[in-house]
Amino acid sequence: MKFGITQTFDCSYLPRKEEQLLVYVGSHTDSATHYPQLIQAGFRRSGEQVYRPYCQQCTACHSIRLPVNDFAPSRSQRRLLNKNKAFTTRTTTQTSEAYYPLYERYITERHADGSMYPPDPVQFESFLACEWNSPLFVEAYDGDKLIAVAVTDIIDTHDHRDGFSAMYTFYDPDYHHRSLGTWMILQQIHHTRAQNRHYLYLGYQIDDCNKMNYKSRFLPHERYYNHQWHRFENAQQVSEMASRRNDLVIDLLR
Repeated sequence: MKFGITQTFDCSYLPRKEEQLLVYVGSHTDSATHYPQLIQAGFRRSGEQVYRPYCQQCTACHSIRLPVNDFAPSRSQRRLLNKNKAFTTRTTTQTSEAYYPLYERYITERHADGSMYPPDPVQFESFLACEWNSPLFVEAYDGDKLIAVAVTDIIDTHDHRDGFSAMYTFYDPDYHHRSLGTWMILQQIHHTRAQNRHYLYLGYQIDDCNKMNYKSRFLPHERYYNHQWHRFENAQQVSEMASRRNDLVIDLLR
């Protein structure tokens, strides 16, 4: 397999940090073949690009995945499931004309300070499009009204059971009080289990980034660092990991 390294650029998640990416370089056929292996080694997909962080002075990003058959919702997650029990979800491999207006509203009203603002149809299509991989869409409905979409990759290994990789979720801003971001992860866990698959990959966990910390509240989970997956059973282990990372940062700054 061949890889390239990007130039450094301002980190999207941590202030006063720079990031660099290790990017897989291969044909469409090779990308489709090696994608499951790369996901298991901490990589991620965005459009046609498969990458993982390659920062020389920082190791804050950990790929995180949930072993769905071991997952048990917390008290707050159970309350959320009960709160949204009238909503329904379904999966499809077909895009809908309703997706972009929902995405546009979500970015404009919820993430106007982010790198994806301002939204436009070309950006949206390039974000979703991938010639060698067709994503699965988890759609959420309030009655007949589409209120959320989770873009999800199916990760097939030799036994066809590895799991799903959650790419991105966007939702109707009018429903922000229903915590649809967290709820859609719970729904993806449900659909992963329903297809008898092992893992839901959630991208990167960054303990020092508050807006990413919701991922660490799904337990047990596994994080990829030092070239292997490490299991976290409870909140205490997560807290101890964050403390060790803070101590390391202080040592580096001395």
